[in-house]
Amino acid sequence: MTVQRARAGMAVVFGLCLAVAAHADSKVVLPRAGQVGLGIQFGYGTLLQTDSYGQTFGGGASYVVHLRYRMRYERAIGLSFSAERFDVRTPVAWDPTDDATILPERLNTTLSGLDFYQMFGTRTPTVKYLLLSGGLSQERVKLNDGETELSGTYSSDGLYLGAGAGIERFFWSSMSWDLSARYNAIFRDGKPHQDVQASLGIMWYASY
Repeated sequence: MTVQRARAGMAVVFGLCLAVAAHADSKVVLPRAGQVGLGIQFGYGTLLQTDSYGQTFGGGASYVVHLRYRMRYERAIGLSFSAERFDVRTPVAWDPTDDATILPERLNTTLSGLDFYQMFGTRTPTVKYLLLSGGLSQERVKLNDGETELSGTYSSDGLYLGAGAGIERFFWSSMSWDLSARYNAIFRDGKPHQDVQASLGIMWYASY
C-alpha cells in the first residue's frame, strides 16, 4: 500500500463520516456493555532509528481491522489485525548483472493480537481510551528484484507488545470515528524494534 493510497483511504473515511453525519435522521445511540464493534482504520507509521530495522526502514502506510467487545466499568477487550509497510530509507536500484545490488525494498509487517481498553466518558458521544495489546508478529522483506525474503536478516516471526491512546466520536446511530496512536515493540531474538502508528477509521457497533 503506497502513502498516496493510505491518504486516499483516510480521505474517503473522513468524507463518508461527514456525508452520513450531514444527512442523518437518527440520533446517536451509544453502545452499552455486551455490544460488539467492528472497525477499520487507515494510517501511517514509522520505525524509530534505535536498531538495524529502524536504520534501514522508515515510514509507510498501514491498515488495521478491529473487533471490540464492550464490557462493564468502561472497559473493553478486542482483537486486531494490522498490515503495515515500511519503505527503505535509502532505495537502491537493482542491476540484473550484479547480485550485490539485490537489497531490501520494503518491510511488510503483520500484527495479530489481543487488545485491552480502559475507556473514559462512555455515556457521552466522545469516548477516550487507553489500550494495551500483545500478540504475534510476522515480518517479510520485499527485495528490489521483486522477490520476497521468507527468512533472513529482517524476515522473521515473533511477538509484540503495544500501548496506545485514542478517541471515539459517535456521529450517527452506533457508528463512530476512531482516531488512535499506537506504539509497538516488536521482538526478535529478545530485542525490540519500535513501531509508531497513527490511524483514523470507522467503528460500528451491532445493535441487538
